[in-house]
Formats: sequence, C-alpha cells, structure tokens
Amino acid sequence: MLKVQVEKIHTLTGHRDCVYTLVPSADDAIFFSGSGDGLAVMWNLHDPETGAVIAQLPNSIYAMHHHKATDTLIIGHNYDGIHVVDWKNKKEQSSLQLTKAAIFDIQSAGDDLYVGTGEGTLIKVNRNALRITATAQESTKSARTIAINDEQGVAAVGYSDHYIRIFDLKSLELKQAFPAHANSVFTLQYTQDKKFLLSGSRDARLKMWDASKNYEQVAEVVAHMFAINHIAFSRDNKHFVTCSMDKSIKVWDAAELKLLKVIDRSRHAGHGTSVNKVLWTNYNDQLLSASDDRTISVWNINFEQQHL
Repeated sequence: MLKVQVEKIHTLTGHRDCVYTLVPSADDAIFFSGSGDGLAVMWNLHDPETGAVIAQLPNSIYAMHHHKATDTLIIGHNYDGIHVVDWKNKKEQSSLQLTKAAIFDIQSAGDDLYVGTGEGTLIKVNRNALRITATAQESTKSARTIAINDEQGVAAVGYSDHYIRIFDLKSLELKQAFPAHANSVFTLQYTQDKKFLLSGSRDARLKMWDASKNYEQVAEVVAHMFAINHIAFSRDNKHFVTCSMDKSIKVWDAAELKLLKVIDRSRHAGHGTSVNKVLWTNYNDQLLSASDDRTISVWNINFEQQHL
C-alpha cells in the first residue's frame, strides 16, 4: 500500500492579482510565474521567499513558455501578442503582435512556437525570425491548451467548443477532430512515451485517449467537483497531479488513474480559491501550485510503500 505524505513548505506572495501560469527553466530551482497583474516573476527555490520581476505588461498574462534552446522566456500578452524576454538580464529581445484576444497557451517544438488564442486560432511562429509561418482556424471558440507529440509529429489542442483537434506540427493541417468532453477542454498532457493523452475539462472529468489508436477513449474519471484547470506529471512519470476550480489539488497513480491524495485547505492549508496551475519541479521533487488567491504554494510530496 502506498502512503502519500504532503507538507506545505512555502507560500510565495507578491502578485497583486490571480496567478495563472507557472513555467520551469533549465535550472531545476528556477521557475517563472505570470499573473493578472501583468507581472512575469522569477523565483528561485534555493531562496523562495523573494521573487524578481522580469517583465511588466499592461494586460494580464495567462500563458508563458521557456524556450530551452535559446534560454528565453516567451510571454503571452493578452489582447496583443508574444514578447521574447532575456530573463537573466530582464530585457525584451523582440515582440510580435498576434491577436486582439486572450493568449491561453504557448508551447514549442524545435525552433517553432505554437500559440493558442481566444479567437480559436492556432498560430505557428518561427522563434528565430519571429514571424508567423502557419495558422489554423478550425473553431471560433477559444484554443485553451496545447500538447506537443514529437513522436507523431502532431500538436493536440483542446478547445472551448468541447473538441480536441490534432494538427500536423509542420503544416498545421488538421488530421483529426473529436468531441472530447461536455464542456471546455482546459488542459492536455501526453504521457512520457507519447502513447496516451490525458485531458481535463470544465466538466470536471479526466479522460485518457490512446494516441496510437486514433485517440480512442480508454478511461474516464469524475476527478473533481468543478473544472480541472491543469495536469502535471512527476519527474519519474509514475504520478501526476490535477488542480481545480474546486480549490483542491489531487495526486494520482498514472498507470491506474487511481486517486492517492487530496490536498486542500482544510487538511493541508491549501488554497482558498481556484487552483489554476501546477508544476512538478525537478528540485527535490517539489510541487508548485498557483491560485486565484494571488499566492504560489510550494509542497513536499513523499511516497512511502507500506507493508501490511
């Protein structure tokens, strides 16, 4: 029997509005947060109590992405576009106007960025030239989440019209589309081997799809009381966490989709409002969570095998 022990070790404050996104860097101890206050902040888990403002934008930040090859921070500026920031020197390198809508997700594959917008557009941007190389408009509802599958050469995109759509990474040609949930698809994550896709939705359900069998549904769990905002895997990929508008974080066994632990306010001094993003770091396997309550929590998650 597996016992999960949870300890809250830090509460990071400083944002003046809801914290919407958490992004890792190449350094296991350093991560970034983005908020409704327009601030992009760098944090160091060696000394987590004090953050450093990397950029301040006029509008809210829903999405950021660390581009590993160039060690730059790509910031999604709602109702505008993307900003490429040299985070070490706190300097903007370049920017590109993309949309008058919200930017909900940014992912990358090689030199290409993939941006999902509130207009339902998937935009491919060459990171080096910083120019648009392809667009896909398969819905008028928001493109909320993007997951990259390098093995298949595709991007899975979850939409507010309840669909998941699969696009070719090079051309953005639509390869497949299917109704996935009863409400908006807020989060997608492939398993490490890229064989399965996990999806979480406003309908509070967690689903698993077989990417090798035309995304046939293979599992479904009523995982939360309200919307599932995000999914994040542990470093060893044996576990993952979900976070929700119901204020909780849940720890799962990845192989069996079995619930192992609930982290909430009453039991663990968790968040008092919606938990928007989770990031399972490589720094001592610490878990981060960001919330509408304007804070970021840092958690120790330990797994112990108990013998009966």
